[in-house]
Amino acid sequence: MRAAGRFDTLCGMTDTTSLRSRSYLRFAGHYVEMVVAMFVGMFVLAPVWSFAAPGLVARDDVGALVMAFDMTVGMVLWMRVRRHAWRPIVEMSVAMVAPFVVLLVPYWLGAVSGETLMMAGHTLMFATMLLAMLLRPAEYLHHRH
Repeated sequence: MRAAGRFDTLCGMTDTTSLRSRSYLRFAGHYVEMVVAMFVGMFVLAPVWSFAAPGLVARDDVGALVMAFDMTVGMVLWMRVRRHAWRPIVEMSVAMVAPFVVLLVPYWLGAVSGETLMMAGHTLMFATMLLAMLLRPAEYLHHRH
């Protein structure tokens, strides 16, 4: 048996760095997967709404909520496929819808336009999703699928 030398120490650091890098890549990959699932939900459900309730999304506020709902459905389904528990799924759903709900007040008061509602809502949605992930890092860094 040989004594631990400089090479072993460097290899140990590399192994730790490698594990950390893989965890962060898994975290980022999980975020990207959820974004893709959101877009799938939006593109799959949008035609359903057009067929089932023509004109439903003609109003900007209703359109924003329907789009947030569609994206949330896609994300929820993907998180269930990835075997996440319901609590983080609900937290992520709230994180996705909350920006739109909050922005409805200034929209209804005439302080922001429909375009601002949609743009700011989506921008804030991505930020609040990241925040939800950062508040529960073990769920997204080490979650086994």
